[in-house]
Amino acid sequence: MAVNHTHDSSEQAACCHHHSPVPQTSLKSKRSPLEPGQELSRFYIAQMDCPVEEQLIRSKLESKAGVLALDFNLMQRSLEVVHETGLQAQIEDDLQELGMAPQRLSADSRAVVPVMRSDSVWRIALAVTLALVAEGLGWWGVSDWWALLVAGLALILTGPAVYKKGLIALKNRNLNINALMSIAVTGAILIGSWAEAAMVMSLFALAELIEARSLDRVRHAVDGLLQLAPEQVEVLDEQGHWHWQPAQAVAVGSVVKVLPGARIGLDGIVASGHSVVNQAPITGESAPVDKQAGDWVFAGSVNGFGELQFTTHGMYDDNLLVRIALAVQNAQQAQAPVQRFVDQFARVYTPVVTGLALALALLGPWLFGGAWLDWVYKALVLLVIACPCALVISTPVAVVSALTKAAKMGLLIKGGVYLEQARHLQYLALDKTGTVTVGQPQLQHHWVASDIDQNHVFAIARSLAQRSDHPASMAVATGLARYPVAPVSIDTFQAEPGAGVWAQIDSESWRLGRLNWVQASATGALPEAMQQWITAQQANGATLVFLGVRQQIKAAFALVDQVKPDAILALEALARLGVRVEMLSGDNSAAVQHIAQQLPLTHAYGDLLPQDKQRILTERGKGGVTGMVGDGINDAPALAQAHIGFAMGALGADMAIETADVAIMNDDLRKIPQLMQLSQRLHRILVQNISVALGIKAVFLLMALTGSVTMWMAVFADVGASLLVIANSLRLLKTRLSA
Repeated sequence: MAVNHTHDSSEQAACCHHHSPVPQTSLKSKRSPLEPGQELSRFYIAQMDCPVEEQLIRSKLESKAGVLALDFNLMQRSLEVVHETGLQAQIEDDLQELGMAPQRLSADSRAVVPVMRSDSVWRIALAVTLALVAEGLGWWGVSDWWALLVAGLALILTGPAVYKKGLIALKNRNLNINALMSIAVTGAILIGSWAEAAMVMSLFALAELIEARSLDRVRHAVDGLLQLAPEQVEVLDEQGHWHWQPAQAVAVGSVVKVLPGARIGLDGIVASGHSVVNQAPITGESAPVDKQAGDWVFAGSVNGFGELQFTTHGMYDDNLLVRIALAVQNAQQAQAPVQRFVDQFARVYTPVVTGLALALALLGPWLFGGAWLDWVYKALVLLVIACPCALVISTPVAVVSALTKAAKMGLLIKGGVYLEQARHLQYLALDKTGTVTVGQPQLQHHWVASDIDQNHVFAIARSLAQRSDHPASMAVATGLARYPVAPVSIDTFQAEPGAGVWAQIDSESWRLGRLNWVQASATGALPEAMQQWITAQQANGATLVFLGVRQQIKAAFALVDQVKPDAILALEALARLGVRVEMLSGDNSAAVQHIAQQLPLTHAYGDLLPQDKQRILTERGKGGVTGMVGDGINDAPALAQAHIGFAMGALGADMAIETADVAIMNDDLRKIPQLMQLSQRLHRILVQNISVALGIKAVFLLMALTGSVTMWMAVFADVGASLLVIANSLRLLKTRLSA
């Protein structure tokens, strides 16, 4: 057992958090505050469901004077633009010039993707049928005029929309899929291949339809989180009567009733009743959780056998369920390295293949011989193959599927970059209190100086402790509540992260926290009786909290916590994955050693200040990817220093959650090895998707050069590649993980 001895303790100091009545479990992405003269406009764009449209919009708006930042969400088809004041109307006009139909969204409204109209399905189905008939007429030797007429009808049904988008793209010097298809179909018509032109256009329209439907499954996986909460809830009015009203209209502080077996519609604290609640959709907990007065309940969870009445905290749009969905949506913008590589590759791939097609059409007959129209046809096939859709869509669909799976497990991840990086995790540091222990220590023993009244000391200690939400502080306050003492009047109160809290009481400065902070300038040894008491309590693994005034210790409190049942299983799973685990704690070294022996954990360091944890993470980071798990303000520096910071979401302090990259909603350490497994499977899916997309492109590229593939076969291959990568990515939503 390696124990690092320093002279300070941050977890001996219980009281280092201000009390916060509402747990902040949101992982909202934080945009920099707008400066004077700037504003944020949000749009829903129904036509924007592919990186092709995103690139077209980027090329139009990024060079526009006054446009400062663009933020795309293809899964929700939304666009955020930071721009100078007064440019919103011009931006809408620019989007309309690109064939888009932007709809303004308010700051807090969500884009709702509409269901595809059935007439589009029938129109495309009829076009494909006509194209097949046109091909059949050619095979059967029927008059070319009949084939031309049937093919023309198919082109009329599906061509105008593609040609419109293609012309807009060419006007803006953008070779997207619509431009490539427009050129390819026009070329086929000019060389007299009407039936093939109709087949290419119809299959392309069918591909767009199928791809849109497949992507909707990914969108609905995220939106399905929000559908867990009921739209109507039963509320108590001022006259004492119960009535139903929309959950979105319920005011903060209202009393809501939920019957046995019903879903809970809002976040709140139980006012009366006793039941068990299934929180699996929210926190990923496998077993129902006991709920009674004072306990939190969350929107989307399912009530068990008893009726509950709870007081709402926060509006509908700010409940935990909404914040989870928002976190998944925001995380899509933090691209994983593979995703960035694919996007960059696609920007090069399309112009290169298009240039090759043009060279074949112009130089093929001179360099290799043969009929000019044959080389033009080969060039048109290459144009179809130049579309990178399957390649580009291969990564975001997989990442979003994995992020959604993680959210359903009770893991909120700030970005795909952390999701992909998790598989490389080599070192993990664990805080002690609230991380490997339950985080609900109990007061077992106390020591009081002989020169002061015990009740007076207890009154001061309780008054200080109940101002903080640190688990050790709460244990002191709860333990002292058994004694008949009244709180004292506090003039000034302040928390010192990693140390404790102090307050002015009767013109004197009282401190409650770690020993060397409470006795900051004292000289000499502690009284022998007190030293013996400290040694005995530390030998039993107790966490110690001290109370003092004028650098003199007046009381000490011994708190005992329990190791989490899942901690040992989590450490075993991490060991199998090759992760080195250490415990970094501000608690006294004896208490740290006592807990480490129960795990068992061979490397544990106690008496650490926040900067000590940060320093250790810096050193460990030289050897590979590091992680840090914590729940307190004193863990924030280490969480920021680690490559991946994990915050214990249910009990975590606001700063820890905001600093971390991943929030563990149910405080279960087994979620970390599960995240590593999910990261490994995501990587395999990404490799498979990219290999399929590039492999199919490479095969058809060679076949096109040899003249052994037709245009409609190339379109069919592109459709197949897109559907394969989407279907493969959706497997992540059903993947099973062990720990």
